[in-house]
Amino acid sequence: MPNFRLLTQLGEKLISVWALVGGLFLLSVVILNIGSIIGSIVLINVPGDFELTQIGVAVAIFCFLPYCQLHRYNVSADIFTFWANNNTILLLRIGGAGVALLFSILLLWRMTDGMLDQKKYDYTTAILQFPVWIAFIPILISLCLLAMASIMTIIQEFSSDRDSVIPNDFGHRP
Repeated sequence: MPNFRLLTQLGEKLISVWALVGGLFLLSVVILNIGSIIGSIVLINVPGDFELTQIGVAVAIFCFLPYCQLHRYNVSADIFTFWANNNTILLLRIGGAGVALLFSILLLWRMTDGMLDQKKYDYTTAILQFPVWIAFIPILISLCLLAMASIMTIIQEFSSDRDSVIPNDFGHRP
């Protein structure tokens, strides 16, 4: 079990660093847009700002997905499970992590094909002529990390004590 704990800690750190990379992408998009707005005021255009915003935000969103899965920050409907017992909540959490795992595997498969097609046909953005397939690389890494985070949360849920109180967003159980 010590090897699993070490592997889990390494995975958590990797996923946290990847989320910070997503934050840097988002910060870059904000700085780009501020520069574009200021540039338009002084009549200096920033070419391709719309294209870079689209790519940067898409990459950032995918970078955040593994972190959200690992720390269970995904959207949940606790109002429907507020009165449910711990076993039901645990079953729903395991099911949700399983759906996230299947979702990540499906997207990884399809987006890999999409990236290869983008590269094969040399698809680029209209203004900057930026090769679109390059943006797929961090997205595919994010999907691999999402699959890893989903597996980690499934294992954590199976190893949790079923009799312990599982807190919800309200911070208490009836």
